[in-house]
Amino acid sequence: MIFTVSADGKLDLGARKVRCALGPGGVIAGGEKREGDGMTPAGRWPLRRVLFRADRVSPPATRLAARALRPNDAWCDAPDDDNYNRLVEWPYPASIERLWRDDGLYDLLVVIGHNDAPVKPGAGSAIFLHVAAADYAATQGCVAVARDDLIALLAVAGPGDALSILAPQTP
Repeated sequence: MIFTVSADGKLDLGARKVRCALGPGGVIAGGEKREGDGMTPAGRWPLRRVLFRADRVSPPATRLAARALRPNDAWCDAPDDDNYNRLVEWPYPASIERLWRDDGLYDLLVVIGHNDAPVKPGAGSAIFLHVAAADYAATQGCVAVARDDLIALLAVAGPGDALSILAPQTP
């Protein structure tokens, strides 16, 4: 199954379209994505695995590989590091993003296959599908939806499925 995200912030769940938050700069062609640019990369990205806060949410019903987050889980966002765009343990000697957050945005997240096969230094890291803020505030380049919408997506998602993020239409 392909879950399509439009550049105007809608995610197609098949039976319905739901609101989603994107990067503050909008959507950019996947090959032009750069670390820290605040853009969401266009392209078709495989759904790799699910991570969740077991102290806050139940394991999701899904056919995707899933595991509970640990308090020391982090994602390397240092382009010059050998583990760039990979899961690492905090503390870590290079720049990282902590996945164990207080704000609930990463209580449930899907790692998508952007810039991971192979990893290209500086081409963007930590692009996830995760829980949106209550006001749908912009992400740093991820796609974020309401928790219930993410749970609904995971219930039908399985190996081989992907998130297709569409570039804006030019007039």
